[in-house]
Amino acid sequence: MDEYETINLDATPGGIAVITLDRPDKHNAFNAQVISELTDALETLEEQTTVRMVILRGNGKSFSAGADLTWMKAAADYTRHENEEDAYRLAEMLRKLANLPQMTVALVHGAVMGGGAGLVAACDIAVALKDTKFRFSEVRLGLTPATISPFVMSAIGPRWAKALFVSAESFDAAFAERIGLVQYVVEDQAELTAMEEHLATLAMQAAPGAIHDSKRLVQDLAGVEINQSLSHETAKRIAGRRVSEEGREGLAAFLDKRKPDWTV
Repeated sequence: MDEYETINLDATPGGIAVITLDRPDKHNAFNAQVISELTDALETLEEQTTVRMVILRGNGKSFSAGADLTWMKAAADYTRHENEEDAYRLAEMLRKLANLPQMTVALVHGAVMGGGAGLVAACDIAVALKDTKFRFSEVRLGLTPATISPFVMSAIGPRWAKALFVSAESFDAAFAERIGLVQYVVEDQAELTAMEEHLATLAMQAAPGAIHDSKRLVQDLAGVEINQSLSHETAKRIAGRRVSEEGREGLAAFLDKRKPDWTV
């Protein structure tokens, strides 16, 4: 697939794409180029109907240590408008990640700080090695985690988000699992690989369109009042799925005791 300088993008014939953050000497810290290349990669994957699962990982000792210091130093000399445009590009990259039609999985280790934790929160599923360290460190720099906040609050809720944003407290993988930032914690690389393979198997057994619609279901209905209007909305959505090509194929396969045609 496309070649980049700060990330790698690879895809297997079986329909799994892997984005690897590749600035190991900088602990995969963000800068404008990283954000631009991630955005381009996500836009490429969005159109790839043969890709069923997207994995995000980091090369070297850390998944991502957050913002690059050189980039932050340069931003200090930007005008307010230039800073807003710069931050908007990060926010949009995270939105594109959250809205990918495929199942997205973050496999994390080492340091996961600031924007790196934002990447984790924007993915559907996150798996962390047990010794991974997390922190929302922005207030220590006189900043706020504004661009990542919608995704973090969606993952862990406003109460824990506020506590961790204002304290900038470091926490481990077990705590990240408890609050919902990651769903799984594994002991070592072998278990991480096993979990990756398990999730890939699940992705290949599910209908691609149904995965996309399920993601939209959560995004659209989280926090919505449960009333008659919502009942009509959910009824419309399942009805649309039942009469869809995937819905008809899935039911037929179940009744015929065979695998549906999307199963790999």
